[in-house]
Amino acid sequence: MSLQALCFVDMPFEKKQDPSTGVEIDFDQVYNDAIKPAILAAGLDAIRGDEERTGGIIHAPMFARLLLSEYVVADLTLANPNVFYELGIRHAARPFTTVPIFANIHPLPFDVAMVRAIGYTLENGKLTAEAASALKAAITARLLAVMEGPAVKDSPLFQLIPDFPGIDLPHEVTEAFQDRVKHEDEFRLKLAEARGGPTDAQRAAALLQVQESLGNLKAAQPGVLVDLMLSYRDVSAWDLMVRLCDAFPDYLKDYVVVRQQWALALNRRKLPGDRDRAISILDKLLKERGPDPETLGILGRVHKDRYKELKAAKNLMATAALDDAIGAYKKGFESDPRDYYPGVNAISLMIEKGDLKQAEQMLPLVNFAVARRGGAASSDYWDLATVLELAAIGSDWKSANAVLPRTLAAAKFAWHVQTTIANLEMLQQAREGSGTQVPQLVEIIGYLKQRAVELGEAKL
Repeated sequence: MSLQALCFVDMPFEKKQDPSTGVEIDFDQVYNDAIKPAILAAGLDAIRGDEERTGGIIHAPMFARLLLSEYVVADLTLANPNVFYELGIRHAARPFTTVPIFANIHPLPFDVAMVRAIGYTLENGKLTAEAASALKAAITARLLAVMEGPAVKDSPLFQLIPDFPGIDLPHEVTEAFQDRVKHEDEFRLKLAEARGGPTDAQRAAALLQVQESLGNLKAAQPGVLVDLMLSYRDVSAWDLMVRLCDAFPDYLKDYVVVRQQWALALNRRKLPGDRDRAISILDKLLKERGPDPETLGILGRVHKDRYKELKAAKNLMATAALDDAIGAYKKGFESDPRDYYPGVNAISLMIEKGDLKQAEQMLPLVNFAVARRGGAASSDYWDLATVLELAAIGSDWKSANAVLPRTLAAAKFAWHVQTTIANLEMLQQAREGSGTQVPQLVEIIGYLKQRAVELGEAKL
């Protein structure tokens, strides 16, 4: 099973005559003696257009490779219209990870002369052993430079238009990646087995073994790395998750989901500087892409954790951190009122602050949002936990006790339950601080703690 990233080779096949010089070039020899060995030496999988094994329209898998392959090598030697057309498609889809090459038999056309291309020398239409070795080394070096990065834009479109959106297609739109989908499914089964251990510590150790089996992470498929990242999150392996994100290739570090989860893991790890780094990642993401409930929800959690720590230390800045958290959660809910997560957290913190009027105003909106997702009839843990929290906020203990068993049954990861416990404990403290005893809430929290222990996390 190969889980390596793919490098698609866009070039002529067999022997082709250069129309301007009359030289017959053996492109198969260039591919077999230099290009393919260079790609393999970089730890990537190589495939040329004529090596496709899929049926159907011949252009469909080729276009899919151009759009979805992590890397592309394009041979521009003949100024072949097909190759240049395909290079244009690639440059519209990806800002970097495209490596142009060309034989030094004539200059590149003006329109692509600006592209950083690797030249190679032919004798009688073939690579000498020395020239093949030089081309192989140059391609491998360029691919490794891209992988180890920083990412440098090689697409003129992305260079000239800073906000150019590119093309982001899911794998499901083409049959060309069926083998990859199968391999990724097999990898997900390995991850599921690793997450099946009795404790989070053992699960994390098993996941680390899976990671080590991948070899060079820079050469692994991005979907595989994201699945591994989320598996670390599920077992609360925050340090391993952060280190994995730190090791990602530069282009993958730019994925929105990676940046969001990276910030979440930094906040949970809590080493010196982690929280500031998490805030920086999220602020930059918001500046680039505008408000969204997921990013603002994570930012709200960072400020919420800051508030709790500052409050415990009786630090005067706790109030400012509380306001920052409420502001982030509220803005996240307003950016998409269908997403209840930032809304319920905003309400909890408004109650903590004593701003009951504002909490009461938001409560029906959040109740409606979670009801649209199925409410107490849902099978999703977060839906059920939110119903439980809202019932506790409204002191509706009948509804809270009715949804509690379903919430406990839906819980699969200790960190999910710990998040709910922390929210309810903060509500408990706010109620008791105002002189109200809440034995029903204490009992519910006790059940949740017991479930967290059952899920393999003894430290609460």
